[in-house]
Amino acid sequence: MADRILVFYGSYRRDRQGIRLAEYCVRKLAARGADVELIDARAVDLPMLDRMYKEYPQGEAPQAMATLAGKIRAADAFLFVVGEYNWSVQPGLKNLTDHFLEEWFWRPAAIVSYSAGRLGGVRAGLAWRDILGEMGMVVVSSTIAVGPIGDALGEGGEPTGDGGKALEKQFPRFADDLAWWTAAARAQREKAKPPY
Repeated sequence: MADRILVFYGSYRRDRQGIRLAEYCVRKLAARGADVELIDARAVDLPMLDRMYKEYPQGEAPQAMATLAGKIRAADAFLFVVGEYNWSVQPGLKNLTDHFLEEWFWRPAAIVSYSAGRLGGVRAGLAWRDILGEMGMVVVSSTIAVGPIGDALGEGGEPTGDGGKALEKQFPRFADDLAWWTAAARAQREKAKPPY
């Protein structure tokens, strides 16, 4: 059975470059045999958080929210491609994730960060570790930081320069780590009902 992985991306900017990295991750995971889908926060376009999905009466949540809730519940694992905005997280992706809670539980999550600078979004990646853990996910230890993003991936998403070489070298081990935790979490969910 193929691992069902959702890749989340959250920039709303007009000239966003991180989408290349998100699409790269989708391609690489699919090449490894995963059933993978890109969830672009801008395309989903949830409203600013007023009510979480669980706070709507049955059948009354906006359709985009209900559809995404089903995809999250059906997933085996998540990969978050996170940009750094002013030493912190992207508001679009944070808004999307905050609409859900129990839907995320008992699955692993991995983080790939990026920025226009040489630190590759590591400050955002660190912030997301705590956020995702608080939301009930097991955050895997392997991470990837890509920066400057404009020098690491070309317009077609092909790795370029030293940053692209580093990405190509790191991704297989990173994906192996996510796959291991995905299999472990699936086996545990099949063996024992979650504690709450």
